[in-house]
Amino acid sequence: MKIPSLERLFENQLKDLYSAETQLVKALPKMAKAANSDGLKGAIADHLEETKGHVERLKQIAGELELRLAGKKCKAMEGLIEEGKEVLEAEGPEGVIDAALIAAAQRVEHYEISGYGTARVLAEHLGHREAARLLGETMDEEKAADEKLTAICTEEILLAVGGEEDEEEDDSED
Repeated sequence: MKIPSLERLFENQLKDLYSAETQLVKALPKMAKAANSDGLKGAIADHLEETKGHVERLKQIAGELELRLAGKKCKAMEGLIEEGKEVLEAEGPEGVIDAALIAAAQRVEHYEISGYGTARVLAEHLGHREAARLLGETMDEEKAADEKLTAICTEEILLAVGGEEDEEEDDSED
């Protein structure tokens, strides 16, 4: 891949984010279905709607800049979703599975936060003010989703799991 300019780098970042978000739109319903906690199910469902909005914002930016977003596969998101599938197939106590889902979701959020942060800075530098504003808005929503997941984990999931001991450890101590 050639990246001959900051403008081309910016375009590449937008394509990567678009691919990441469209992959996530397909993955989030499976995560919501696997969640046991109503709070977690709701947070994932809410974020699915936000993610659809993120896709639309990226399309808006692309339209304003006359860019085509298709043609790039975000391999990082593909890997994060693949790791998340391991959680979907895991067996264990409901609270532990929910905590694992949150861990997987937060990895995704952190990837998106960094991607939108980079794209926003590039947009600002290149004078794409409206794109920078929209990318910043999405970045703020990603940060809020991450904070919401942390709150659900600490205020609900971990409290429900409490001091659960690993049954296998207990059995091996006999």
